[in-house]
Amino acid sequence: MLKKFKEFAFKGNVIDMSVGVIIGGAFGKIVSSLVTDIIMPFIGVISGGIDFQGLSVTVGEAVITYGNFIQAVIDFFIIAVSIFAMVTAIQKAASLRGKKEEEEAAAEIAAPTTEELLAEIRDILKDGSHPALKSADSLEEKE
Repeated sequence: MLKKFKEFAFKGNVIDMSVGVIIGGAFGKIVSSLVTDIIMPFIGVISGGIDFQGLSVTVGEAVITYGNFIQAVIDFFIIAVSIFAMVTAIQKAASLRGKKEEEEAAAEIAAPTTEELLAEIRDILKDGSHPALKSADSLEEKE
């Protein structure tokens, strides 16, 4: 049982995923701080000094703090846009790298080796089938 757990826990995908979760958590904290400390005060100034975190409604004895919800929605949109931008940049870089590799592979495939060229010349000279050889023969016949 312990052996199977070690095999599972130390597979590349599990480790990659755990690193992604840790980085995602840290990234979420950075974006939350950006929204709370920079964007929301700026929006508050533009909207006439409204503090979104202080927005709430009291229904009976329950306090509904919808300002926190508004801030959470803004956090989500900023995180979503940031992740979209990162994924798009990574995909573009990968596609550029892929195109470059394809071009290099095509160049390698298109260029025959020296041995292949020499073998082709040898075969043409043996057969005498190339048009240039035929015209050279006709010149020799005229002389």
